[in-house]
Formats: sequence, C-alpha cells, structure tokens
Amino acid sequence: MPGFSKIIGHEQVIGQLKKAIINNRVGHAYLIEGGPGSGKMMLAKAFALALLCEDRTPDGDSCGQCRACRQAESGNHPDLILVHHEKSALISVGEIRDQLVSDIGIKPYNGGYKVYIVKDADLMNASAQNALLKTLEEPPAYAVILLLTRNAAALLETVRSRCLRLNLEGLDNASIQAWLMDEMKLPDYQARMVSAFAAGSIGRAAQLAGSEDFMELRESALRTAVTAHEMDSHQILLSVSAAEQYKDRIRDYLETLTLWFRDVLTLKATQSPDQLVFLDRVTKVREAASRTSYEGLEAILRAIDKAYVRLGANVSFGLTMELLFLTIKENT
Repeated sequence: MPGFSKIIGHEQVIGQLKKAIINNRVGHAYLIEGGPGSGKMMLAKAFALALLCEDRTPDGDSCGQCRACRQAESGNHPDLILVHHEKSALISVGEIRDQLVSDIGIKPYNGGYKVYIVKDADLMNASAQNALLKTLEEPPAYAVILLLTRNAAALLETVRSRCLRLNLEGLDNASIQAWLMDEMKLPDYQARMVSAFAAGSIGRAAQLAGSEDFMELRESALRTAVTAHEMDSHQILLSVSAAEQYKDRIRDYLETLTLWFRDVLTLKATQSPDQLVFLDRVTKVREAASRTSYEGLEAILRAIDKAYVRLGANVSFGLTMELLFLTIKENT
C-alpha cells in the first residue's frame, strides 16, 4: 500500500492532508471526488496509512516499515475498514449499517484512529445515506470516514455538508508521460502518445500502456488516417468493417483520428515536431501536412466531431463511419 510519496500529482491535496496530520487537526469525514482512474483510492489508502502508522515521517507520511504499515499492506489492519457492496449498482442501507454504523462504536485496536473507506459512495441509496448521516453528525473522536465518489452531486446535501471536500483534478500530460517512462519503462514516443489518450487519469494511462487491444485499435485507426487519400470505394467499406470490431470502444478510435489530424495541423502550422503526439510517425505526419490544406484539416476535425454526435444519437454505425472516411479521403 503506497504512501503519499508514491502518488503522482495532487500536491495541493496531499499537502492539505499532511498538514492536518502534523497539526493534529484531522477531520472526521472527507468527500474525495475525482474521475475514473484519478487516484481516489490510492490517495485514501495513503491517508489511512499515514493516520495508522506507528512511526510517521516528520512531514506526515507513513514510514512503510512499522507493524501498522505492514498490516495495512497485507490487508489485515483491524482499524482500516474497506466498506464493500455485493451489487455493483447499489450500496444498500444494510451494508452501511453492518460494515460502518454498527462497527464504528468499537474503539481502535492498535492506535488513535479507525479509518473507513467507502468506494463509489455515490452508489449509496437515500436510505443508506440517511443511515450514515447520524454517524457523520456525531462521530467518535477516533473515527475518520473517507467517501470516494465520481459525482459528489449524487449525494444528499446533508451528507456533503458534513464532509471536508477534496477534488482531484486531472493530471497534466507531462506528469503522466514522466510516470509512464519511469514506472512503466515506456519509450518517450509511446509514453507521449499514451498520456495524450489518458485524459488526465493515471489509472487510464496504466491501463492503456499495458493493453495490446489498445495498440491494435490505434494501428487500425492510423492505417485509415494515413491511407484514406488513396482509397477507392471498396477499400473505404473495408475500413468501415475494420473499425466495426472496435464499436464498443469507438471513442478511443475517433480520439486516435482526432489526435492524428491535430498532429498534421500542428506540424503544418509550426514546422516543428516537438509537440507531436505520434512522434514515431513524424515522416507520415509531414507527408500528410504537405498535401492537406488548413481548410481540409478543419473539415476533417469537424467531421470527427459530427461522428461522435451521430453515434451518440444511435445513427447507423456503418453509415456514420463511411461518411467520415469519405470526408477524410476528400480532404487529404
């Protein structure tokens, strides 16, 4: 279980939590909001580890070596409770009562804190939230409740108002790229490409970096982008069929096309490859930039945006992609 030092980004939030620990002003309830893969659980566990650690560092982080840290690492610390639920779409009142409300009156076994982490807290139904509310209003001195959510607005205002709010913003591409190179050992060009797709999420970056399916999707989209200008009608239909195997991940497919043509536009405008996402394809990007007009690139990017909208409105996949590929052919 990593401490604060292993977390990428979120320096302001981490600083706030460390300061609370050092000054002995830890709140009883925190609402941690962030998108998928933003690091909510990692942050919550690092905070819990620092609270439970028996030999905390001077700056408020866990030591990683003491008995409490080892217990937490193995998932056996009695004062760290991960509230779980059986149904993916719902956290019931019974689960909140059994795992949190009924347990919280039992004093810590080992130290001064008892920490509860509720993943996907926005999945609590109204009854579950109301059951938790009295505990939030009158918590024991030793209790710290961490509610993790993608959407804080889904929680009752009475619950939100009794929590300290922490919002995890998406990370910048440079930070994700550096992490991919250091931790995942990706080469520079691949780390740059993956970070562009990660949309600020370190979790998504890690997932994409190890995904063969993602690399195959990327290659399929790029083949169409690079060769569309010389395709005939039959080849366009073959490209539509090839894209259809990625129908359930079409946003990634369309994002590949968007990033490719933005690279073409960037190189055409600046003559510099420094900002390219597909740095490993710089020769092909340059060729596309030399034969494509600014107006053509703008038309292609608009067509990709329209494809997003049409697919979201359940317009025929085949028709939508055929129109998109014809627009790319006509403007490259």
